[in-house]
Parts: sequence; structure tokens; C-alpha cells
Amino acid sequence: MQRHIAVVGAGNWGSNLIRSFAELGVLHTICDNDKKTLEGCAHVQGVEFETDYQRLLSNPVVKGVVLSTPARLHYSMTRDALLAGKDVFVEKPLAMTVAEGVELVEMAEKSNRVLLVGHLLEYHPALSILRDMVHRGELGKILYIYSNRLNLGRLRTEENVLWSFAPHDIAAILGLMGNELPVEVAAHGGSYLDSHITDVTLTSLTFQNDVRAHVFVSWLHPFKEQRLVVIGDKKMAEFADTDPTDKLKVYEHQVNWSAHAPYPVKAEAQSIPFDDDEPLRLECEDFLRCIESRATPVSNGVRALKVLRVLAVCQQSLERGGEKVPLDRRPKTYYAHETAIVEEPTNIGTGTKIWHFTHIMPDVHIGRDCVFGQNVFVAENVRIGDNVKVENNVSVFEGVTLEDDVFCGPSCVFTNVINPRSHVPRMHEHRTTLIKKGASLGANSVIVCGHTVGRFSFVGAGAIVTHDVPDHALVVGNPARRIGWVCACGVRLSNSGRRLTCPECGATYEQQAADAIKPTQEVSDADSTH
Repeated sequence: MQRHIAVVGAGNWGSNLIRSFAELGVLHTICDNDKKTLEGCAHVQGVEFETDYQRLLSNPVVKGVVLSTPARLHYSMTRDALLAGKDVFVEKPLAMTVAEGVELVEMAEKSNRVLLVGHLLEYHPALSILRDMVHRGELGKILYIYSNRLNLGRLRTEENVLWSFAPHDIAAILGLMGNELPVEVAAHGGSYLDSHITDVTLTSLTFQNDVRAHVFVSWLHPFKEQRLVVIGDKKMAEFADTDPTDKLKVYEHQVNWSAHAPYPVKAEAQSIPFDDDEPLRLECEDFLRCIESRATPVSNGVRALKVLRVLAVCQQSLERGGEKVPLDRRPKTYYAHETAIVEEPTNIGTGTKIWHFTHIMPDVHIGRDCVFGQNVFVAENVRIGDNVKVENNVSVFEGVTLEDDVFCGPSCVFTNVINPRSHVPRMHEHRTTLIKKGASLGANSVIVCGHTVGRFSFVGAGAIVTHDVPDHALVVGNPARRIGWVCACGVRLSNSGRRLTCPECGATYEQQAADAIKPTQEVSDADSTH
């Protein structure tokens, strides 16, 4: 079999992945930026060793990249691998935010790349049998599910126990529930070793039809336990992965009634046999199969994204002291800091980031990949395009439209009434303001309402705009006056008669009139970032 797999990260879990892919005869490269860690892999025969991840990605022989790196690096390293045309197997969690997870899933789908996420329980033969039993109705109507993942294990200093342990159990519970998302979650936890890292969490998930599940995870426990229990109204099932034998059992306990009171009728546990295949090997084989056939992995990006959405809401609840947090049934594809307020309904594009103390009013349309800094306010009915950057302390009032690629510097000001008085209501006198594609507004500049700022124009810091600004104009002062022209890339143009040239990117423009220039070749979206 061709050696075409690279494992990145040769630490505790990475060593297991290295072993598995080496046994399958497909391991080509072991990559780790720590030379001492790589030296510990010297016993692995017939493989290359690499310390530079980017150099690894440029190797055409490597078709699949397996990432066993810190969770905070999963997004960036997976993204780089997908951009390099590699198929990716990344350990859980897929990313640390839902917006990042959505971006990775979309990238993999658009580029027809395999994206497998390491939720190992998805490949456990016992859990596969239990999932089939539930879906066939053998346990009856599911009433509740609980899981314990406990250990005195390796203590993390980056992600907390929720993000480190719970993804396995959440993935398993969602699978048992037919990949249905919970309606709401509540998570409680305690930090005993480090005030910033939660060591123990108890999470409650509420599904439709009042089905409940809870997940108890801890790395401060006197013994190791990995147990999943499913309670149905006909039978009960237990999957105890840490038990030496009889890992999967079914109990045909019954609850009968006498004199209007329930009483249990217990039955002996029935052990359910299953294939003794190593889940990690099955997971690795699934990755190889999908690379060859272009099939979808069992633990694919879409399923992992659901787990990530649940984790993100659990984290919100944890930070709010166990408050119940509803799970939006629509996938949230943007990031909003916990201190930000986003009022529904809104339409916010994929990849947009909304930072501290920002307030987005309802009925706002915001495009993809925008960034809103601290203490920004966006009023109702505002329309904002793609890739817009709004720096700290900016209020975008109703009547303002920001087209694609607009930059609003810190504390720049939009007005919406010409002659405001506190004691005279003039809400009906709002005037519209249009900031066209690619325009930049400097820090502390003021855009008086009722005007248009042209494409790729540049308003200097502190300038007061009291009239329309032409395309590509560079304006400064109070009131703002034009002192030159700027290229689409933001560099001031050199003037040579009627022809203007950008000294940085070489783009050329022609003077059309005293207050107008035009590029000699129409600027495209790609050109605008030179």
C-alpha cells in the first residue's frame, strides 16, 4: 500500500495514531516542531521526519494529514491543510468556535476534500450495536441518557475538561438521538487546580419530547470510568468501556403498578457480544477508505459541527453559572463574544466576528467575514456588505449603508439628522448615507448624513465630510477637501499629467475631469486587495 499519510503531533495521543497508521503500512511522515519528541519516534521504520508543518504541506506525496495537536491549533492547521489540497483527519474538537467549524466544513465540501474528526466512540463496535438497537426501537421510547467520563488523568492547561472529555459523549448521545440537537443545555462546573480551567463539569441536555441526557466529566476522580446508560420504557442498556468484560449489557427491568403505586421487577443483565475490533484502527481505516473512494467518513465534519455547536452553548452556560441556554435551531455561522448583544432577527454572514460590548439591533443585514471591534453599535435596518471592518467605538445609525470591503476607523462618526435638537423629534427626517465599496474612513472622521463616499476613496483621520466624495479621492480637513487620489490598494497615486500610477502595485488611472479618475482597467474584487 502507498505511504501517503502524515501524522502531525507525536505526543501522547499522536503516538497511538502513529502506531496505527504505521501498522496499516501507509505512514509516510511524522511531523512535530519539538526535535526531542521526534527523537522518541526513531523506532518507527521507513518514515520521514519533519519539523516544519508548512514544508510538510508542500510535499506532493502526502495525501492525508492527521492532526493530533493542541485544540487551539485545530482550526488554523486544518485550514492550511485544506488550502494545500490535503485530506484531513483532525482530533476533536474540530475548532474552538462554531464560525471556525462552519468555515472548515464549507472549505472541505467546496474543494471535495475528506474531513474526518476524531470522535473515537463513533467507531466503537459496541456503540454501533447500541445505536442500532435504539434506532430499531428495541429499548422502547428513550426517556433519558447519562454518561460518565471520569479519570485522574492528564491535566490540561489550555482547554477545560468540557472541551477535552465531553466531545466523545456528546457525539455518542447525538448519535443515539438520531443526530437531533438538544433544545437547551445547562452546564455547571468547578475549577479546583487553576481558577481559569474547569476541572469538573455536569451538563444537562434537554431534547424535544422532554428526553433528557446528562454528561459528567472530570479529570479529578479517584478511578477511571467510561460509562453510557440509556433508559427506555421497555429496556435499559449500559455501555461500560472501562469494564474488563461484558462491556455492553441490556436489562429487561420492568416497572409494574399495584394499588396505584409503581414497583420494579428486576431481571438479569444480558451481555451483548460485539466484534473485538480496535476503534482507533477502524477510524484510521475509514480515513484511508474515504481518501481512496472520496466517500464521507462516519465521523464527518457535518456531524462534528453539531457537537461543536452543543459544546459552544455548554460553554456559555458554564460561564453564566449554569444558566439554561437555548440552542438556536439554525446553525450559527458567526462568532459573537459573550458580552456582545445580538438581537433577533438578524442575518449575519459566515465568518463574521463581533467583539466585546458590541450591540447589533434586530433586522440588520451583515455580510460574510466582517469584524466589529469593541463597543460598536449597529442600528435597525442597517445594511452592511462582506469583509467590512468596523473598529472600536463606532455607531452605525439607521440610514447608513456600508458596501463590501469598507473600513471604518476607530471612533469615526455617522450622523443621520442635519439639525438635531434634543427637544424636537426628527426621526422622520433621517437622511441616508452610502459608503461605497472599498472606501476607508479614518479614525475620528465624521460623515455628515445625506452624502455618498465613493468607491475606494480615503477619508483622512479627523476629516469632516460635508459633501459627496468622488471615487478614489483622498480627502482631509474640516470641511473635507480633496488633496489627491488613492489606488484601490490604498496607496496614494503619483500624478503625471492625465495619467496616474500606483507606486506600489503599478495600477494606472486616467483623469476624466477635475474631480474624477477612472482605472485604465476596471478594478475587480480580486484587484482591490493587490
